[in-house]
Amino acid sequence: MKVAVVGATGMVGQVMLKTLAQRGFQVDELIPVASEKSVGKKVEFNGRQYEIKSLEDAVRSEPDIALFSAGGSISKEWAPKFASVGTTVIDNSSAWRMDEDKKLIVPEINAKSLTAEDKIIANPNCSTIQLVMAMAPLHEMYGMKRLIISTYQSVTGTGVSAVQQMNNERDGVDAEMAYPYPIDKNCLPHCDVFQENGYTKEEMKLVNETRKILNDDSIGITATAVRVPVVGGHSESINVTFEKPFSLTDIRKKYQNTPGIKLQDNPDVNQYPMPRFAEGKDDVFVGRLRVDESFENTLNMWVVADNLRKGAALNAIQIAEYLVENKLV
Repeated sequence: MKVAVVGATGMVGQVMLKTLAQRGFQVDELIPVASEKSVGKKVEFNGRQYEIKSLEDAVRSEPDIALFSAGGSISKEWAPKFASVGTTVIDNSSAWRMDEDKKLIVPEINAKSLTAEDKIIANPNCSTIQLVMAMAPLHEMYGMKRLIISTYQSVTGTGVSAVQQMNNERDGVDAEMAYPYPIDKNCLPHCDVFQENGYTKEEMKLVNETRKILNDDSIGITATAVRVPVVGGHSESINVTFEKPFSLTDIRKKYQNTPGIKLQDNPDVNQYPMPRFAEGKDDVFVGRLRVDESFENTLNMWVVADNLRKGAALNAIQIAEYLVENKLV
């Protein structure tokens, strides 16, 4: 099993390497790929040092699977080149997510739609993954009419430069900024670029990707995405209106029996999800379940996950695991 990790030196790429090792994914030959300036340098995987290769060299190696986390422009140009030599690409950028011919996969929800012919598979946005992980079981039970989401997103979602900006501000260092304003002791209602409709690209990803994954364009969805000075993971406040009446007892029971979900919902002992404690964990954490007393058949909840792990690296590797287990690569 030849596995390429494209973007191996980035934040998500590093978590991909760590997660591959932790989960014991079969890697007979690792091909770490990064920018031209990194070619020839080394990365560590499973206690060994591997030399970083160029994209051209990686394509010539004809890997079985290529995990991409190197940005949309790289994915648009290079994913088809890998696919043309028989590689199955699992792409973490936004490049292919809304392509009608490409599948957008969260394994717990829709992996069964994958076939051996799917050579470019899209990994959803990090905030979308934790949202649909929490929503899919309830949609199946009660049918969602409307979703209102407010996100509280970690600086790690922007990348190393944003983490460095926050740390520089905390250390009193005047240096290059990833954001247009300070992030420490601040909240920026600005994730990704603004669109013509006044929403940011991140907010529209939550709308469009959720509908595609759940295969339901009828759900009304609106979102506000906010960047906060946190590193552990993304948090989401979710208000959901259902077609049918619901029971909190039944919802809690469903979550307790849903793989990938960890219910933390006991206000009597101050138990609720927090990004500080989600960091490095595989699960999506759900809590603060309560009836919205202002609107019929409506629920409020709080959802947290490590955006680099389940929100990116782990989800991609779970897709790869499904492909291998079902002999699709």
